[in-house]
Parts: sequence; structure tokens; C-alpha cells
Amino acid sequence: MDNHTYTMPLIGDKAPSFEAETTQGKIRFPEDFKGQWVILFSHPSDFTPICTSEFVMFGVMQKEFEQLNCRLVGLSVGTNASHIAWLRSIHDRIEFKGYKRVDLNFPLVADMSMEVARKYGMIQPGVSTSAAVRAVFFIDPETTIRAVIYYPMQLGRNFDELKRVLVGLQTIDKYHVALPADWRPGDDIIVPAPTTYDGTEKSVSGMKCYDWYFCTKPLPVEKEKAEAKAYEKA
Repeated sequence: MDNHTYTMPLIGDKAPSFEAETTQGKIRFPEDFKGQWVILFSHPSDFTPICTSEFVMFGVMQKEFEQLNCRLVGLSVGTNASHIAWLRSIHDRIEFKGYKRVDLNFPLVADMSMEVARKYGMIQPGVSTSAAVRAVFFIDPETTIRAVIYYPMQLGRNFDELKRVLVGLQTIDKYHVALPADWRPGDDIIVPAPTTYDGTEKSVSGMKCYDWYFCTKPLPVEKEKAEAKAYEKA
């Protein structure tokens, strides 16, 4: 067992590299996925109910993520044989929210040594020393970590939020904007706070200003419509 102490990677760090066997063959991460977004996520254990419900939803939404140029990569402390048997069981026997016989075609890392889980701060001793917590890392096409979400063992992930975060990050990069709370495609964006504001831009740009530090405005109409349409299709 690897007892090396790793520093948890933070937003803005490069994604730690690793090579591993998966249910889809051997991968080099993140090198094999450069040029694409990646959602790297961990789960505590195979053949457990909350994890099973999550994997149904990952399978259901896999094509939506791929249409957004995003690949899914799963991980847990388990063997490849266990992973494969569990994924087959989910496909053959499990129904959740009306979804059944769901295909699971993304790689699931077999991390028996816990080396990868440790590199990514997924082993948190206050919860478990032998199972990964529910972590989600959003990694951009330049292999930089852009967002991190952790969930406790007892709480399944919100998949609408995972998609919203991904689309939000892509929108930030594409249009060089900032986004407010609960933003969804089609909503107004945030205007960075100026040092001074005399109100002259309001009629020109369509901004709504409530005070000098809080202004919003829509994306240009054609961009806004295109983004909302792509989000709905994905």
C-alpha cells in the first residue's frame, strides 16, 4: 500500500497524472483526454445503492456530456473484475427513475492501491481510510482543474448541477464573462464592477444596474439563443 502523503489538488492546479487499468482498458490521465473537458468522479464502493443510482444517471447523461465535449471517468477503490460485474448488473437488473438497461461506456478506474484516490484527495480519513468519498473534478481541455465538488457518503450527486457547472465554465471561457447565482443559459451575466459608473452605458449595452458594484446584462442575442439551444439539446 502506498503511504505517500499527497497535497489535495486545488482549483487552478494541473490535474495530477496517473496510469491505470479501467473497464475500458488502460488509460493515461489526463494526457489521453487533452483537448476535451473531463469530469473525473469517485464513488465509495461497487454494489451499493446510492452509487448504483448515480451510475444509472451518469449512463443516462453520458451522451449529453459528450455533446458538450466532455468525457466521464469514474474511479473507486476496487478491482476491475468487481467493476465490470457491477456495471453488468446495473445494465441487466437495475431500474431508477424509469431508466433501465442503461449502457455504461465510460472508463471506471480500478484503484486498489488507492494511489489515484490519494492524489486527488478522495480518501478522507474522517470518513473512511479505505473508500473514496463522492468527489467530482471538472478538468478543462488544457488539463487544469476548474471546479471541485465533494459529497458525503450518504448523499447522491445532483446531475442537473453537474451539467450546469460544466456549461457555466465553458460559457465563462468562451465569452470571458462572470455568472451569477443559479445561472442557466439564457440568463443575464454579471458585469465586472467598475471603479466608477456614471450610468451612460446602460442604454447602450442593455445593462441593468442596481448599484455601482452590481450590474447585469444579457449575452448578445444570437449568442444567448445559441447557448440556450445547445444546452437544451445536450
